[in-house]
Amino acid sequence: MDLEEWVALVGPALGIELWRIPVVMLSAIGIYLAFLLLVRLFTPRVLARLTVFDAVVLVMFGAVAGRVVIGHPPTLAAGVVGLATLMAMEAFFGAVRSTTGLRALLQGGPVVVVAHGEVVEKALRRTHLSRLDINAVLRRAGIGSLGEVQALIAEPSGELSLFRRGQPIDAELLEGVRGAELLR
Repeated sequence: MDLEEWVALVGPALGIELWRIPVVMLSAIGIYLAFLLLVRLFTPRVLARLTVFDAVVLVMFGAVAGRVVIGHPPTLAAGVVGLATLMAMEAFFGAVRSTTGLRALLQGGPVVVVAHGEVVEKALRRTHLSRLDINAVLRRAGIGSLGEVQALIAEPSGELSLFRRGQPIDAELLEGVRGAELLR
């Protein structure tokens, strides 16, 4: 195969029409914002406790997002433009998240889900946690009963922070925690 045949064969797969570049970029921005909104609505807890079902859903999200961003026909150039746009969005929102007020808006804030051995039902609903989730965390931490818990806080990352009864909690650590007044 000579160079002309190779270019004729591979060229269309590498190329992208100029009009498609902004379409790919807008699609990438749109799908990024949609995913950000969905994660914000369903809380990062969904991502923190990844079950087989959650993994299947995430793979399907990725497949749908990829098809939306790259469009038809898929080309290497469209993929590169889409990935570059997604990385730029991540860098932008990473910088925005470093601003305290905007971090709470984008990620949500930490929430007290157990205070002094009592489950805060409203907080469970808000964080999409169940008593089974709490029980699993307590078992992993070697806690024998809910009464041993001073505080259990759902973090924006989806992790759960556990404080045992009698363990002092510095007021600074509770800054910005929804429901912190329940621990005083």
